[in-house]
Amino acid sequence: MDNGYLNISEQFYSIQGESSWAGFPCAFVRLSDCNLRCSYCDSQYTWKEQGRSATYQDILNWLKHYPGVMVELTGGEPLLQENIYPFIDILLNEGRTVLVETNGSLSIEKIPSPVSVILDIKCPDSGMDDRTYWNNIDIFVDRTSRGCRDEVKFVISSEKDFVWSKNIVEQYNLNSIATVLFSPVEYLLAPTQLAEMIMEHRLPVKMQLQLHRILWPEKVRGV
Repeated sequence: MDNGYLNISEQFYSIQGESSWAGFPCAFVRLSDCNLRCSYCDSQYTWKEQGRSATYQDILNWLKHYPGVMVELTGGEPLLQENIYPFIDILLNEGRTVLVETNGSLSIEKIPSPVSVILDIKCPDSGMDDRTYWNNIDIFVDRTSRGCRDEVKFVISSEKDFVWSKNIVEQYNLNSIATVLFSPVEYLLAPTQLAEMIMEHRLPVKMQLQLHRILWPEKVRGV
């Protein structure tokens, strides 16, 4: 095995709190650094603090405590680290279910088909909507033809964000190529308001709340 390394912010075992995988036990490997600065970022420590270097074997030794559990590679922005791809292959060869959550600013073309991609499309209120790599939508079309189980997430801060997201979903017919998730920034947009707008417009999207924040509201890390 190529004993490469990754720069890690934290690793922890928890309940998957977002996406269609919400509720399942999950081992998280949160990588350091991010190329975006979203207005609502809840993990600023990934780019404000120096991470630690961990070899593939270090991470695999930790994962041995959680046999059979799915693994999510997240950040920060995990695709900034080229060493993620050999590590993904190692996890797949071990028979793990692998999720990769990415901020949507980088190409997902190199992510293997068995991996479930959870891709953000940044809304205007994030301040980062101009950083979206729109070619990922074409890549999603190709991945769908290969049977991939991918998801697109919009984090919504306002009614303006909602209207913008609705237009993107309809323009690209996103629900035909991936599960589409709408998630509120709860201190800016009440979840009930988002639910009512989704119902009013009969959007084929799935509303999600951050389950881990509901379960452990006092924790800001390790969930």
